[in-house]
Amino acid sequence: MEKTNTKTLDKIQAGTAVRIAAIEAGRGLKNRLAAMGLLADVDIRVVRNDGAGQIIISVKSSKIILGRGMSHKVFVVEI
Repeated sequence: MEKTNTKTLDKIQAGTAVRIAAIEAGRGLKNRLAAMGLLADVDIRVVRNDGAGQIIISVKSSKIILGRGMSHKVFVVEI
């Protein structure tokens, strides 16, 4: 994974479209996120990020709420 232009999901402002570059987490969390459709090279949009608390993202036609700890392990690039 190229670190120069990647950010963690918790640093992305609401309304921004991003592509998942990598998920750096344990097997359990990776499987849980994969079950929700969050895999590498998937395009998502940040719906709400107030800078504290949960983050709401849109994946395909679904909205998903992620905790700040989970979102800190998802690395994305802006598209």
